[in-house]
Amino acid sequence: MPRLSDEVAVGRRRHVLESAWRCFSRDGFHATTMDDVIAATGWSSSAVYRYARSKDELIEAAARESLGQFDAVVTGLLAADPVPTPAQALTSIVAALDERARHQGYDLTRIVVQAWSEGLRNPSIATLARGFWDAARHRLTALATAWREAGHVPADVAPEDVAGTLTLLVPGLVLDHTLLDGAATQAVLRAVGVFSP
Repeated sequence: MPRLSDEVAVGRRRHVLESAWRCFSRDGFHATTMDDVIAATGWSSSAVYRYARSKDELIEAAARESLGQFDAVVTGLLAADPVPTPAQALTSIVAALDERARHQGYDLTRIVVQAWSEGLRNPSIATLARGFWDAARHRLTALATAWREAGHVPADVAPEDVAGTLTLLVPGLVLDHTLLDGAATQAVLRAVGVFSP
C-alpha cells in the first residue's frame, strides 16, 4: 500500500478529530464512545485507530483546540494597529464565541466548558488548561499595557489586574453563551462601552 502524503494524513486525522468533536458537542466527553466516533467518521475502526489511539487522546485534542481558540483571539487583538479599545476587544471576543459555535456540526464553546470540568478529574487536562490560561494572562497583560499607553485604562491601574479581571470574565462569557440566553454578555458589552467608548 503506498504511503500517504503528510498532507493527506493530516487531513484524515482532522476528519477523525472533527467527528469526535461533533459527538462531544452533542453528548459530552463521557457519554461518547469510540464506537460513536467511528460511526461519525464513516470509516472502519482500524482506519480510525490509525489516527487516534484512544478516546483520551481525542479528549485531549478537543481540549487543546477549544482552549487555544481564546489565545488565538487575544493574539489577533494584540497584533491590531491601533490597539482596539476594551469595548472593541470584548466585542471581538464575543463575536469569536459566536463563530466557534457555528462550525459544521460541532461547537467549540461547548467543548471548552467540558474541558474545564475534565481538568477537575484529569491531571493532564488540568495542566494543559493551566498552560493555556497562563499564556492568555500574559497576552492579556500586554493588551492591558497597550490600553494604558493609549489612555483607555487609567495610568494607576496595573495591567496585571486588568488581565486577571479579563481572565475571570471570559469563562463567564462562555457560560452565558453556552448555557444561558446571552443577556449577561450584552450587559457587559454595554457597561464596558460606557467606560470605554
